[in-house]
Amino acid sequence: MLHPRSRTSRRCAVAATVLALSTAAVAAPSTAAPATSGQSAVVVAAGQTWTVTRTTRLRSLTIRPGGQVVAPAGSSLTLTVDGVETGGVIESTGGEETVLRPGTYRGDVVLTVTGQNLVAWQGLTFPLRQALYVDGDGVDGSLSVPAAVSGRVTDSAATGLRVRSTGENFNGVYVAGGSYTLDRPDVSLTGNGRSDFVGYGAAVTATGGARLVVDDARITGHGAARTGVVADGGSNVIVKDSTIHTEDGTLPADYQSTVELAYMQQAPWMLGIVGNVRATNLLGDGTRATYVDSDISSEGWGVLSADVGSDGKLTAINSRVSTTGDEGYGSYAIGGTTEEFLGTRFDVDTYAAINRGGAIHYGDSDRASVAALNTSLDLRLSQRELRALDRRRTVIDSDRWGVMWHGSGSVSIDGGTQVRTGRATFLDKGQAVDVTVDGSDGAKLLPADGTLFQLMEDDDPGPVVVDGKLVNTGVYHEPTGEPTKVADFDVTAVHDDDAVLDLRDIDLTGNLYNGLRGNNPDGPFGPGVKGKNLVLTLTDATLRGAVTATRTRHRQDTITAADYRELGVVTNTPSPVVNNGVIVTLAGRTTWTPTGTSYLSKLTVGSRASVRGATLTVDGVATPLQAGRTYTGALVLTAR
Repeated sequence: MLHPRSRTSRRCAVAATVLALSTAAVAAPSTAAPATSGQSAVVVAAGQTWTVTRTTRLRSLTIRPGGQVVAPAGSSLTLTVDGVETGGVIESTGGEETVLRPGTYRGDVVLTVTGQNLVAWQGLTFPLRQALYVDGDGVDGSLSVPAAVSGRVTDSAATGLRVRSTGENFNGVYVAGGSYTLDRPDVSLTGNGRSDFVGYGAAVTATGGARLVVDDARITGHGAARTGVVADGGSNVIVKDSTIHTEDGTLPADYQSTVELAYMQQAPWMLGIVGNVRATNLLGDGTRATYVDSDISSEGWGVLSADVGSDGKLTAINSRVSTTGDEGYGSYAIGGTTEEFLGTRFDVDTYAAINRGGAIHYGDSDRASVAALNTSLDLRLSQRELRALDRRRTVIDSDRWGVMWHGSGSVSIDGGTQVRTGRATFLDKGQAVDVTVDGSDGAKLLPADGTLFQLMEDDDPGPVVVDGKLVNTGVYHEPTGEPTKVADFDVTAVHDDDAVLDLRDIDLTGNLYNGLRGNNPDGPFGPGVKGKNLVLTLTDATLRGAVTATRTRHRQDTITAADYRELGVVTNTPSPVVNNGVIVTLAGRTTWTPTGTSYLSKLTVGSRASVRGATLTVDGVATPLQAGRTYTGALVLTAR
């Protein structure tokens, strides 16, 4: 039962009407309404419109095709049957309003009239409806649908909350400010949502600087954009000991895949993934979302996503992050987001993470690190809760890649983190990246195909403008001809936008490739890349493998949406440096044992470091390899 706090006479009146549902008489239809059978059944015939002016209970409601049941202007209408929201459907593909679908509804039928929760987004205005609406003053009965809620609800917390929905775009809980706790909520939503950029159809949404604690939750969403948890607007969301799972829905036949955020309801295939629902989304400026001892999964697209916003913080401690279908990422970092994963297990199909402007850290959930996050993120975990979090290492199992960049960003790995991938550990699509790996506590990089780092051209073909809309129908074409040298690009210098790797105290087996062609023309989405160096520093490490400039080639010359799994899949042919410098520094007691042939532009061998089992030529001249020396020019290391 809802117990909303009294704040205004209007709110009290609305709340009193709503809470009296169990005994209220059925409202008679207005004069423009269809005929009724007594006051327990309503039939809305074709061409008729019934405007429901107040919350109404029936035993049966029939809406014939061409008939409409609507709320008065400025209000929203929600249909529940036996406590389950149902019947809602988006008015049109890409539309804003949710209307009631024709059909016959029998049982405890309640039509709830509420105020509107209007959320503006990129020129559109979405009228959200939710089972429970909370703001800084507590529960707002005028925006809540009590007929869709069971459990004990107060102005500060909901215990045992249960929400079920089989209609489209209905929200479970919307917290617009203040501090609130959901204890043991059980929210299950089936049917498409409209936009996970505003939480239109999400199970739990927090915004407006709210502090929301979700404890021991069971949250499921089955439908496009039917997100489990959305954190937005500078809120701080803490999810503990919970299970969140989402599954794809079926989009309308006339839906067009797009990167226009106001209309996006599925993953852009140009990322090499498919799917139409993300389990969670972090949005807005300075927003925080933390998942502790929780299991978060999604069938496709992504699990822990950060999207439009800046300087957010996305954290998982002793949690499990998994994709359950054939595609998807563990996390997405953008807009200066800081992502911390301590003691967390990733079991994903495509990427552990996609980075487009974030800083990602994988490490152990040791007591000091968790305590530091408890303070900096204002988690307010009790001493008992902190003691219950045993120290774990982070383990990443990805069928394909580890981290993929389609924007700049950094990744740091330490502790006992294990990264096991089918393909490259790190896949850099022509971006400025910064990778730090500290293996002193046992961190390991274990790519099954032997590729530790792959730098290549960005193979995202981009969208195409169709009737003024960005549609994802672009086609990737493999470059032809030999790459041409950019005269003023220095392949022996370190630039701000190079790919920089600092690998320490670690034993490595595998290859690092720079397959960038460079000298790319400017395009509609920014300047072309003239060149990019792979800058590798190994300190007190061992490496067995090649570090080389290459020519890359996809398995097919033309890639369309039907071939999205071919994106990022290339072969490497070691080749002389053109605009793809390879700068290697061996520091401390590092030992490098090259395999095959490596083409470099600069090599520094520290006084205690060594290169074993290889010969060196510099500009075609055989040159002894010696500790304490730096070599520049056209360098070729050949394994003996």
